[in-house]
Amino acid sequence: MRKEHKVSEKSLKNLEKGIPTRFNSETGKLYARKGQAASVLARKRNKNMARLAIAIGSVRVTDKELQKDLEGLGLSEEQQNYNALVVAGVLKKASEGKITAVEKWEEWLDRADEDIADEFETIESVEDRALALARANYVWNINAGFGSISIYALKHRYTHYEASGGRGSGKSSWASLTVVRLVMEHPDVHALVLRKVANTLRDSVYTQYQWAIEQLGVSEFWEAKKSPLELTYLPTGQKILFRGADDPQKIKSIKPPFGYIGITHFEEKDQFSGRTEIDSILQSTMRGGKEFWNFETYNPPRSKDNWANRDSREERPNRVQHQSTYLDLDNPEWLGEAFFEEAENLKKRDEGRYQNEYLGIPVGIGGSVFENLELRVITDEELRRFDHIFQGVDWGWFPDPYAFIRLHYDKTRETIYLIDEHFGNKISNEQSARWILEKGYNDVPTTCDTAEPKSISDYRSLGVNAKEAVKGPSSVEYGMKWLQGRTIVIDKRRTPHAYEEFVNYEFEKNRADEWISGYPDRNNHTIDATRYALERVASKYKSSA
Repeated sequence: MRKEHKVSEKSLKNLEKGIPTRFNSETGKLYARKGQAASVLARKRNKNMARLAIAIGSVRVTDKELQKDLEGLGLSEEQQNYNALVVAGVLKKASEGKITAVEKWEEWLDRADEDIADEFETIESVEDRALALARANYVWNINAGFGSISIYALKHRYTHYEASGGRGSGKSSWASLTVVRLVMEHPDVHALVLRKVANTLRDSVYTQYQWAIEQLGVSEFWEAKKSPLELTYLPTGQKILFRGADDPQKIKSIKPPFGYIGITHFEEKDQFSGRTEIDSILQSTMRGGKEFWNFETYNPPRSKDNWANRDSREERPNRVQHQSTYLDLDNPEWLGEAFFEEAENLKKRDEGRYQNEYLGIPVGIGGSVFENLELRVITDEELRRFDHIFQGVDWGWFPDPYAFIRLHYDKTRETIYLIDEHFGNKISNEQSARWILEKGYNDVPTTCDTAEPKSISDYRSLGVNAKEAVKGPSSVEYGMKWLQGRTIVIDKRRTPHAYEEFVNYEFEKNRADEWISGYPDRNNHTIDATRYALERVASKYKSSA
């Protein structure tokens, strides 16, 4: 009769779980095969669990709210799976300060950096190394809110990409980073960057694109040229060209050395005269290739009837749109304290203008440029209290008149008071200088338009304390917007010509009877004189857009 071998309860449980178990020799003979089988089954079960986890993790998320959350993190439809939800959950807890989540997140980032570095070291081709750098740095420089539209552009889901928003919203940064990367990824494609006026290119988009190249860590692979304005990708010879729409012949005559112009970027879209002008340019550029990208970036004008705002409201095939504000930035600190102070100040002073300029909302307006006019009598008692006096001159002869303005600026109340003017045709420098001196208005400097340096020299030789206005890219637009944000008190008896110009100054319309952005350069002589007078005050508030 076979002897029965007893085994402890603990050993039996270990055996069932596949845990290695010590037996005596006789018991071992009896249970060895059972232990081996259980161990095999346990390993198989663990392996199956791992496979199941991988399978489940790869399943697409179908819940609409969860899809929206993942899309907000910049994940494409293909990336929206349960693995992504786990990562997003860790990120959320890390952002809340949960230490274990922070450690896990940092571990992942360190591992990603090591993988990128290892991968980069194995790349021999100069072009491939440059592209690897650009791709890695692109991820770190794109704000999360631009995730979806970035993926759409990189995967060429659409042809037209519109990014609108208020000041400091990151739209121009996104466009420049994306265009540079697209050029580097498509060796037969060149890019054309446009603004309405050519002389605004160098200190705006040209500088913006140089910044993008630097942020992508690929400056050594690019060459900058100023005449004509262009950036050349050295490994292939591809170019990013910069042109103004005020000379359409130069656009039509563009012929890249090879390949085709596959990318266009219209910066400050609303400054163009209408959709017809943009479409006409695209008809000249979108030819000779198989894939095209068109980017349009702009701050929505205040008027809902502006052509750019109406164009954005239209349903257009093959176009994706994105709106952003400075409040959406991942790292808004780069804007600086002055930016936020000015935004909060404007929000308190003029909510409508704040919503338009900083949040990019077309809050609505008629055709009038200045809706902040206070038309009333300025009393002699008020006049005696004015102690912050500024003066400006807009030169003219005929048919454009000469215009001088004297004003007081109340910084605390953000209010401008127009005190006196000198206005007319065919007024010589000697006559206007004598008028200033006789009125006793040489007590403060007079800031003059730099368009006539000889006239400024005449003023100085005649004893007038004349200063040159400091002009620069977008100085007119900024100065005008600054004036629009202040209350302007005008007494028709004291400044009749200024009264007529400020009251009747309106935006222009295109042929389709649509309001267009930009400030008309007519019947604005006292307005320009006012802008020159206060330019040094306005410049103190200027911050990045």
